[in-house]
Formats: sequence, C-alpha cells, structure tokens
Amino acid sequence: MAETNPASPKVEIYTQFGCPYCHRAVALLQSKGVAFTEYDTTMDRAKRSEMVERKPGARTVPQIFIDNVAVGGSDELSALDRAGKLDPMLGL
Repeated sequence: MAETNPASPKVEIYTQFGCPYCHRAVALLQSKGVAFTEYDTTMDRAKRSEMVERKPGARTVPQIFIDNVAVGGSDELSALDRAGKLDPMLGL
C-alpha cells in the first residue's frame, strides 16, 4: 500500500519581470509539479517591502520561501535540488 504524502508545503516566490534567475527558479518549481504562489515585485513596492521584511537584507529576486522558511534565491534552490534536499522539503 502506497504511503500518502503529507500536506503539501506552502511555496512562495518573489519575482521581477525579465529576471532570468526568477525564470529559472519558477521553471524548477514547475518541473517538480508543486503548487506555488508567485509575487511579482516589478511594480509592487508593497510586495517588495514585504519580501525584505520576511528576509531582512534581501536585495535581489527571486526570494523563495517554503513553509515560511527563506531558502534563498535561484542558486540556493538549485543547490538544494542537486544535493537531494529539495524534494523532501517539497513533500515529494
């Protein structure tokens, strides 16, 4: 009998229009088939401020959060995937 996956984690990503790192991070999340919420900070100062409040010192996008834990940007997300640590964080 197959195990049922626990509830999917809440995945959020702050992005900006035209950002290749944002595109890469979104593509990786999509390839995993996980649901996520994307916040476009291009013209939304409030979302940009929210991002910095959630991760003090964050100056670049993307910023990715899994269950309200800041995991960093595209490079950090890819590093977690290469190390085999991303799937467990995503409940996969």
